[in-house]
Amino acid sequence: MPRTDTARTKTAAPIRLRWWTELPLILLVYACYSAGRLLVRGDESTAVEHGLAILRFEKDFWLNAEHPLNRLFTREPWIGIPADFWYASLHYLVTPAVLIWLFRSRAVRYRAARTWLMTSTFIGLIGFTLLPTCPPRLLHPGHGFVDTMAQYSSYGWWGGQASAPRGLGGMTNQYAAMPSLHVGWSLWCGVMLWRYGGTRTTKVLGVAYPLITTIVVMGTANHYLLDAVAGAAVMGIGLLLAPYVMRSADRAKLWLRVRITARVGPGSTGSQGAQTSIVSGGCQTAPRERIPRQRESVLGPGAGPGPGPEPGAAAADAGDGAAAAAR
Repeated sequence: MPRTDTARTKTAAPIRLRWWTELPLILLVYACYSAGRLLVRGDESTAVEHGLAILRFEKDFWLNAEHPLNRLFTREPWIGIPADFWYASLHYLVTPAVLIWLFRSRAVRYRAARTWLMTSTFIGLIGFTLLPTCPPRLLHPGHGFVDTMAQYSSYGWWGGQASAPRGLGGMTNQYAAMPSLHVGWSLWCGVMLWRYGGTRTTKVLGVAYPLITTIVVMGTANHYLLDAVAGAAVMGIGLLLAPYVMRSADRAKLWLRVRITARVGPGSTGSQGAQTSIVSGGCQTAPRERIPRQRESVLGPGAGPGPGPEPGAAAADAGDGAAAAAR
């Protein structure tokens, strides 16, 4: 029983996270996400069909808010230009900033929040693979959409291919529109600000940031309304799966630690796992031999552990003491 309790305590002990392990992990996940987007580029005709199907569905149910917003952003540069900057930059700035803030001030909640974000991101990558979708800005002009990123490209660093810098449009997958992770990541940031901000300002920002992002992605013709809804749904699924992902990661770490310990051996050094010895083989002492500078016990020689005085010697000492007392 004590061993079981100890094992449970060791397993349940909180993991202390370090920035030099967290940063490579986050960069690795984002690199896998970016590479995955490029590898799952769908066929253009299939992506256009999916985009038109979404647009027809929204029109049938009076959900196509993209058209009025896009016309507003196109007609009013004072709205369209800031919206393009918002779309092209904030998800690169706000999401890492919230992660760093959680790591520094809410370390207890950081691991769960980070796992939620990463799990949802990979689910979104599955959506890009199964449902490549042409965004509204890439549809035929007859459908009534204007690419505001291209219209106002002279004001920013982006070109006519999404928010990628000029000349790097080939490094992005323009048909990765379903779901909208711009909306998903902004929703994650909003939840973190609302739950852990602690002030009225952070709560207002927690509501405003995902709401404005949703309006921006539709007004710039980068996403449909259903893309935004799918982005929120992906975050919901990721939130449900995050505890299972963390438990699986803990079991994997424990299994790996046990395998390494079993292979190397406890208290071993060197590649062969030979156990260390306190006294080398050539320096063994005889049973009655004292180690140099060894302290004697307060009770005298033979009082401590180890070989004591012989029985005969003890009796002789006792007899001499009795004779001396008699004299």
